[in-house]
Parts: sequence; C-alpha cells; structure tokens
Amino acid sequence: MFGISPIGWVHTLGSLPALAMAIYMLVRHGRIVPRSIPGAIYFASMVLGGTTAFLVAKQPVSYAIGGLTLILIAVGYGVHHVTFLGRLRRYIETISLSFSVLLLLLPTITETLTRVPDGAPLASSVSSPIVLGSHGALLLAFVVGLIVQIVVLRREGRATAAA
Repeated sequence: MFGISPIGWVHTLGSLPALAMAIYMLVRHGRIVPRSIPGAIYFASMVLGGTTAFLVAKQPVSYAIGGLTLILIAVGYGVHHVTFLGRLRRYIETISLSFSVLLLLLPTITETLTRVPDGAPLASSVSSPIVLGSHGALLLAFVVGLIVQIVVLRREGRATAAA
C-alpha cells in the first residue's frame, strides 16, 4: 500500500506521534516544551523518525534532513544543561525545536501529496506546483511562528527581570 516498505512503515508510523505532539504543544504552549510528557514523546518519536530516515531515504536531501533533524533535537533538548548561556538557552531551545518541526513537516507534506490517494496521488512529483506551494506556505508559517515565539520569549524575559 502506497509503495511503502516495512521499514518505511516503521519510519512513518514512528514519526506520527511527533506530529501529534508538536501540534498539541504549539497550540497549547506556543512552543515545543522538552521537559514535559508530550516533549518526551516528541523526542522519542523524532529520534526514531530521524534515524530511520537514513534507511528509507532515496534522495540526498533526505539524508540531510534526517541528520539535521537529529542535530536540532540534540541541541534543543541538550541546551538546557549549558548553564553559561543563561537566558539564551530558551531561545536556542525554541528555535532548534521549531526548526525540527519544520523538518518533520516538509517531507510529511511531500510524501503525502505524492502518495495519496493510493494510485492517483494529488501531485505527480516533488516539483509539482501543489508541493512547492505547500512548502512555501509552510516556510512562511515557520518564519512568522518563529518571530512570534521570539517576541513572546522576550516579553517573558522582561517580565521576569522586572519582577
């Protein structure tokens, strides 16, 4: 079904909880919250998806996305322990994990549009206008969302400093 191999299904189904947790945390908190139960699920699912991407990749860009995703997850979840960075840690954490969401969504959109519905997908190739338009809209949403997240973090930092 959909031309997906067994390891491809592990990759796809293993990544789905990350998508659900990202949506939940972005709606509820406005950012990925690593030190939470949804954050732990996001971490495990992203690591599974990122590592299995190397096993299902067919294009060089897929290897880059998988590798960069793993780096961003490591930075986003590990920066909390780098105490000398001070308040900068929250910015690095937020930017890294938001970028990881973008890297989750780009191939998700591409694969969905080029495989669904089975046998007659909405897009014939990755260079199809619907795929490129979706990527453009996603990139715009990422930039706007990141700006909002940074503004909110700055306001929170000022409120904390004033208290």
